[in-house]
Amino acid sequence: MRCNILWVSLLLAACTPAPSASSTPPAEIHPYFTVTPASATRPAEGLVVSLETPLPSPTPFTYTVQSGDTLSEIAERFHSSLDALMAANPDVNPSAMSIGQVLKIPSSPQDLTGEGTPTPVPFPVQQITCAPTSNGGMWCFVLVHNDSSEFMENVSAQVTLVGADGVVIASQPALLPLNILPPNKSLPLAAFFPPEVPAGAQPRVQILTANRLLPGDIRYLPAVLQNSLVKLDWAGRSAQVSGQVSLPPGGTAAGVVWVAAVAYDGSGSVVGVRRWEARAGLPAGGSLSFTFEVSSAAGRIASVDFAVEARP
Repeated sequence: MRCNILWVSLLLAACTPAPSASSTPPAEIHPYFTVTPASATRPAEGLVVSLETPLPSPTPFTYTVQSGDTLSEIAERFHSSLDALMAANPDVNPSAMSIGQVLKIPSSPQDLTGEGTPTPVPFPVQQITCAPTSNGGMWCFVLVHNDSSEFMENVSAQVTLVGADGVVIASQPALLPLNILPPNKSLPLAAFFPPEVPAGAQPRVQILTANRLLPGDIRYLPAVLQNSLVKLDWAGRSAQVSGQVSLPPGGTAAGVVWVAAVAYDGSGSVVGVRRWEARAGLPAGGSLSFTFEVSSAAGRIASVDFAVEARP
């Protein structure tokens, strides 16, 4: 569900209710700001590495520790066991990780031999957008679309920054704000590159994982978003979003509820994304209110799209 901004007195925007769903990977994506008003947007064609192009062997990739991360949450996010993650990072103290510390992520939680991940379900990449942050880092968004009639789970990609000379500068995994990409829905994979990212760095993307869900998967509940509202700040660089999540009566209660908000600029490029997590459960037939802020990494926000995920 996308909310287009209506320029009324307080810059409010309302959306009509629409069902939506989604599910598990990353921890909260924090708001970010940039002093650069323009993003480095490039068409997806020519920047997406083909599925047949392997990553450097072995395939384990890296993750940079963010504020609030724990080793167990990182293991869950990448569908790895805690033991496997600790074995891949023997020098890491789980109780004393520092922001910016780089962890090695095993390539496959089921097969820790170092072999590559299974071939992902194909899906289109609609755009690749990168925006520098004020401290010299960079956010990259890979907007992907599920053009099938089934939900997709565990969608991830590897974003690699290269210089004008073709030399690799850095590489990071990019993840959805939710676990599931609903049918006929677009959501961005996000990756953050810490400072210092050289000027002129360009992204290359390789899809890593994507699985189709079987109909009636009991791990996810039919949550619905209602009364979504978007209020921009005076500069259009951040938006306060609110609304309700509801579940149909007679079903299963939700112990986990996530809402993702994706901010777009006037040209339709992703400029920001953030996930909200409920602090309380949601009973069947009940509703739960949410309020949080999503900020732009580059330029004014023109519209906000929502997706919701609920699990028992």
